[in-house]
Amino acid sequence: MAMTSEPSGSSFRLSMLIYDTRYRSITIQILFLFLFMAGFAWLVDNTLANLAQKGKDINFGFLGSRAGYDINQMLVNYTNDSSHARAWIVGLLNTLVLAVAACASATVIGVIAGVLRLSKSWIVSKIMTVYVEIFRNVPLLLWIIVIFAVLTEITPAPNAFRGENPTSSMFFFDSVAITNRGTYLPGALFDRSLGDINLGIVSVSTNYIVLIALIIASIWGYRALQRKAGVVQEATGVRPVTWWKSALILIAPTLIALLAMGFHLEYPELKGFNFQGGSYLRNSFIAMWLALTLYTGAFIAENVRAGILAISKGQTEAAFALGLRPNRTMNLVILPQALRVIIPPLISQYLNITKNTSLAIAVGYMDLRATLGGITLNQTGRELECMLLLMMTYLIVSLMISGAMNVYNNSVKLKER
Repeated sequence: MAMTSEPSGSSFRLSMLIYDTRYRSITIQILFLFLFMAGFAWLVDNTLANLAQKGKDINFGFLGSRAGYDINQMLVNYTNDSSHARAWIVGLLNTLVLAVAACASATVIGVIAGVLRLSKSWIVSKIMTVYVEIFRNVPLLLWIIVIFAVLTEITPAPNAFRGENPTSSMFFFDSVAITNRGTYLPGALFDRSLGDINLGIVSVSTNYIVLIALIIASIWGYRALQRKAGVVQEATGVRPVTWWKSALILIAPTLIALLAMGFHLEYPELKGFNFQGGSYLRNSFIAMWLALTLYTGAFIAENVRAGILAISKGQTEAAFALGLRPNRTMNLVILPQALRVIIPPLISQYLNITKNTSLAIAVGYMDLRATLGGITLNQTGRELECMLLLMMTYLIVSLMISGAMNVYNNSVKLKER
């Protein structure tokens, strides 16, 4: 079949929508768009018809009703008298905390393991190979259950810390207690509070907002100081001494704010049958965090190794010729260039961590899947609504992670001139 491209001055005919290459692609796209919209409309209509036959409708009013169940770990105030919407928020925050902690630790483990896999030491490289092959070839759910069982069965009960001759003792100057119920850590307290900011759904302490703002400002000031030092070095050939200024910028503002707010630590103490005070991490959270870290870290290690191997050996030889030591060469020459290869698959691993947090229901960690997609779904009988909200939440969180990482990826990719 002959394809034609009519001169721009010729009159338009309907046959040109198919045979003219200027319009054919647009015609096909519009056709598939209408087919997709028709299929989606049929799916929605069929769903509403089936719900109507069963006497149901799509209604999200259940979010305002009383939840009636407890959540064992939460970052904001919640009781069983709170609404299902509040339980949804608590589960979402638990999911985000677990995902962020696992992403950070898995990245550290993955980078270290990926670099050590290329070590010239036979023992070190083989140990890292064994780690990678074991963890990435066993299902994540099994690692979660195994680690949770180890934390529950091997660690001592709280009563083992009691008595004149206790069989167990606390760590780090009697500040950390590891038990079969969880880990008790020192908690942060302030003698002088700056108040809370009510955001409607949650209340945020102004003390923490001030500290976070000071940390961000200190990092920005440190980077500005380093850029200024770099400009001076390029102009004069001599880099000014900045270590004491850097330490002052990074430490002094936060330290002064902590002293002004009366910051101190509350240590856990054994009272009655359990520890009281401080911060409490359930074994379910620790098991999920360790499993996600070690499992995903094995995949990130392979991404890092592939990124390093993608860099020409001439880069390493040139750095050695300039007198750089191996560790400086890796930090300043190889890894910065390898990031353009590492970042894209790293985004996928972060998304996998976020979605794999839904396995927390296996060990009783009350995340988004256990609250909105579990107890709320069973109590209200609103399966479709809960699943839609669950999918929407995971989709939004995943898109936000992907967008942020894509911005970072664009900042480290090679700039063409």
